[in-house]
Amino acid sequence: MLLSSATFVRLPRVAAPTGQFKRAVHALPDRPPIVSYGPPGRSAVTGHVATVFGCTGFLGRYLVSKLAKAGTQVIIPYRDEDDKRHLKVTGDLGQIVSMEWDIRNEEQIAECVRHSDIVYNLVGRDYETKNFTYDDVHANGAGRIAKVSASVGVPRLVHVSHLNASPTSTSQFYRSKAAGETAVREAFPAATIVRPGPMFGHEDKFLTNMPAWPIWWNLNHGQTKARPVHVMDVAQALSNLIGMPVVDRTLALPGPSTLTYEYLLELVSTLTYNPPSHAPVVPKRVALVLARVAQRIWWPLLSPDEVERRYIDDADTPGDWAFVGVEPDEIENHAITYVRRYRSAANYIRPIVVPPRPLTVEQ
Repeated sequence: MLLSSATFVRLPRVAAPTGQFKRAVHALPDRPPIVSYGPPGRSAVTGHVATVFGCTGFLGRYLVSKLAKAGTQVIIPYRDEDDKRHLKVTGDLGQIVSMEWDIRNEEQIAECVRHSDIVYNLVGRDYETKNFTYDDVHANGAGRIAKVSASVGVPRLVHVSHLNASPTSTSQFYRSKAAGETAVREAFPAATIVRPGPMFGHEDKFLTNMPAWPIWWNLNHGQTKARPVHVMDVAQALSNLIGMPVVDRTLALPGPSTLTYEYLLELVSTLTYNPPSHAPVVPKRVALVLARVAQRIWWPLLSPDEVERRYIDDADTPGDWAFVGVEPDEIENHAITYVRRYRSAANYIRPIVVPPRPLTVEQ
């Protein structure tokens, strides 16, 4: 007999056996178990849920892509709607979840990390504004993310700092990075702190900036030593951490070689078939004045603190690449990919020539 939509059938109530635990909402675990299933690749499900603060930045987009490509659900906090649109297609349907946030709003931060089993903090900025100083972002913001993550029970936190972070540095940028590490350790003692060197790749402010503004890279007569690392190598290292046990230590990820800006400018000139810049070397005090004036007039091409950083050698720290299962690649193997667009039409398909490294370059 068919039952009408208004007919209800009352089922007999069955009492639970004595001593048997009755399953209810409060009996469920705080976080769902991490169970992977499906074929390998983009359409898989790793069972992990990751929040990536700073996902719209240079490193963030590559980390989100690697996590989502493996089947991890990624929470992408954003400030501007347009900044996160390109991340939606990096993962399968439903794997990329966008949430609006503000670095000063703890309630929004909590909503972004509440269901995650790992949180990445990649937030940073190269120059200060009237709304955000280095300490607001690198120190106070990092400490706030760590505190909120700990309060809601996030099992793992990965905080990305800088290779040159030091409380005694002459650069406020590097001092704020060191202060951020301290704040993170105090709020989340088991956090993993990662210190990458200067990164190069698509949309970088390192290698692709040299052909356009060689005069700013020739400060200190180009003798400042850098340890550039491919952004994809750093993103892969961060992605590998999700499958490892908790790493409550600091990991250094510098480039495989120590190179001077002078050599890097020569590398760019050779690859692009453009003559080296003959612009005069700007004294430090003049560069600082020009940088301060530029900040007041228009968007800063070079902030005063960036000028200071051009005179600081990268820290001579051994890398922890073997620990994260990545072998970093040399900059010469990828530079043409990012600077070829600076060649003229006549030189666009000419052979790739790499200048010899000077004897002073450390490998």
